[in-house]
Amino acid sequence: MKSLEEYIALAAKDGRARSGIVLGIRMILRGLRELGIEEVPRPERTLLAIVETDRCLPDAVELIAGCRLGNRTLKHKNLGKMAVTFVDVETNRAIRLAARESGYREALAKFPDVEKEEALSRAYREFSDEELFTRQWVRVELGPEELPGHRGQRVVCAACGEGVSFGREVNRDGRLLCRTCAGERYFQPLPQG
Repeated sequence: MKSLEEYIALAAKDGRARSGIVLGIRMILRGLRELGIEEVPRPERTLLAIVETDRCLPDAVELIAGCRLGNRTLKHKNLGKMAVTFVDVETNRAIRLAARESGYREALAKFPDVEKEEALSRAYREFSDEELFTRQWVRVELGPEELPGHRGQRVVCAACGEGVSFGREVNRDGRLLCRTCAGERYFQPLPQG
């Protein structure tokens, strides 16, 4: 694995890595060490990551661990938390790491004479893992349709005719529907014409 600074340089946009990326990289490196993973990305797709935010952390997970939405090794549960759970699919061991809010406050207090982003970035490089993160071994229940490589059946929604994969359909009174037609839509269709 590369060093913290090497990963920060790879992640830097316009020559500068935001503090969230620095914190995310630290979190990921700690999680991988806890699982005993020394080489990433793992070509056999046996590492799965579940991120709880849509800010910085997913980018760092993809950069370092090689987990991606497209190969089903990156899952997103937007709980608004700077947290990630790594699951070793081979052993079923899982660890969840979350940023301590106290780390954020202490970072600002330690560097009061610099702007906020710089204070956070410096502190996230210097503070210990224990100051920055909570760690907890967890169990994650994943169905086969959520694992990398699972193909599963594909069905056609009885209402809209669109294909639905990986067991994501809903059975309503014997009719197989996509989640959108079953009422779980995230959008509202506009009138056509």
